[in-house]
Amino acid sequence: MGPASSALSAKALLVGSCEAFSGKSAVVLGLARQLLQRGVVVRFGKPLATTAEPADGPLIDDDVRFVGQILGLAPEQLIPSVHLLQPEESRQRLLQGQLQAGAGFQALQQQLQAAGPGVTLLEAAGSISEGLLYGLSLPQLARELQAPVVLVHPWTDCSSADALLQARAQLGALLAGVVLNGVPPEALPQLRQDVVPALERLGLPVLGVMPRSPLLRSVTVEELARRLDARVLCCRERLDLLVETLSIGAMNVNSAMEFFRRRRNMAVVTGADRTDIQLAALEASTQCLILTGAGEPLPQLISRAEELDVPLLKVEHDTLTTVEVIERTFGHVRLHESVKATYAFRLVEEHCDFERLYTQLQLPVPA
Repeated sequence: MGPASSALSAKALLVGSCEAFSGKSAVVLGLARQLLQRGVVVRFGKPLATTAEPADGPLIDDDVRFVGQILGLAPEQLIPSVHLLQPEESRQRLLQGQLQAGAGFQALQQQLQAAGPGVTLLEAAGSISEGLLYGLSLPQLARELQAPVVLVHPWTDCSSADALLQARAQLGALLAGVVLNGVPPEALPQLRQDVVPALERLGLPVLGVMPRSPLLRSVTVEELARRLDARVLCCRERLDLLVETLSIGAMNVNSAMEFFRRRRNMAVVTGADRTDIQLAALEASTQCLILTGAGEPLPQLISRAEELDVPLLKVEHDTLTTVEVIERTFGHVRLHESVKATYAFRLVEEHCDFERLYTQLQLPVPA
């Protein structure tokens, strides 16, 4: 066996990315479900946790808990993290020159070696370099565990290949394949026709090409309210609504109504004094109405919003700042809603082909 084949017979499979919020969790969910459907035992963990609820027991990342819940994994199938990424810990490690993963990583290695049949999926940090201070960057994990890597990477145009080629140089034969994500739907046919074969010739096996998804990039009203430090004026029980698009109500009401009709699942940002725009927005596909500037909304607006179950948020920011905060939020939130998980299953099923990976991992062929 060559080095690639022996590496790919490992019990751990790393899912990483060159940059944060590339769609790793969606691919993890889709891949894990396919493995479970083949009768493969799946374990899941994140060596470097990013968010975790305080607990007396093992350090389990919030994403790991969510994936475990969606897939119905038992507690022993959730792999504890080695470290929690946090600013003060990073500072201490830097000042002390303590760049090794330490005893926790040795425990992870022992756990993997002792694991029974099946595959342990490990989600790496947000980028190639993140986690270096902890000894837990993607290349470090791949080398130390001799684990194959699937990279999930957003594709804009052919310059997106630069980061993949750099990763290929660092990972070598341990790079098992890439999934291109966030592709504009109109670009899919051409990408599959000529770009995918070109990437394959450069040593980048393409396991999937997934189109851009407004739903997976969406954000809950609750998350917007948190990031904007907004007051919720009504419909607090509807903060789980998902916002896919952003509209700014700054035009005249006739233009606004025509514009709103063409959008879906919007957050509409408008001045607190623009009652005409506010009422028009409530009659469209609006998930929440965000009021900026001085003044309070009229009582009839709140009444109408309550009738239509549309949350009203009041913020202290001006409209431009509010829009900037919201735009930064889209596509930069974690996949923690069951409707997104269901969609991720379908997206991976339709647009990824992991058969080559399963063969390399020496997994049983389903009957």
